[in-house]
Amino acid sequence: MSDTARLKSTIYVGGLENAVTEKLLADAFLPFGEIVDVILPKPDLPSSRDPHRGFGYVEFEVTGDAKEAIDNMDQSEFFGRVIKVAAAKPQKDSNEGLGSKTAVWETEGWIAKHGGVSEDDRLAAQQAQHANAPEDPMASLDSDVAGPRLQ
Repeated sequence: MSDTARLKSTIYVGGLENAVTEKLLADAFLPFGEIVDVILPKPDLPSSRDPHRGFGYVEFEVTGDAKEAIDNMDQSEFFGRVIKVAAAKPQKDSNEGLGSKTAVWETEGWIAKHGGVSEDDRLAAQQAQHANAPEDPMASLDSDVAGPRLQ
């Protein structure tokens, strides 16, 4: 299965109680179709005592089954909590968006899109600079001798 087809058949399930396991989540969504995989991401911190981060992903064999699960299970109650069920979104690159380790202006293409000055603006600035530039006071000196001119 291609990555795009796989993404279309995967749903996000948020707001999960800590008692929910992969088996319980699979059992809850089994009536909607054949399940390929269930993932409950573990907490980032190794010192965390939580079994998962409060959300998970369920991948179905058929895309239509995923849509049916979203339609029927979104905003339903599961283990005493109202859960959010939606289509899964592709994982962002770690160098993109919020939480990125690099400044936005260091990313490729940002300066070209946001920081560049158009050619018209550059020409207008040069013309304004030449029109308003004061005359060089040193331009009238004929020799390298300092001091007033003798007449």
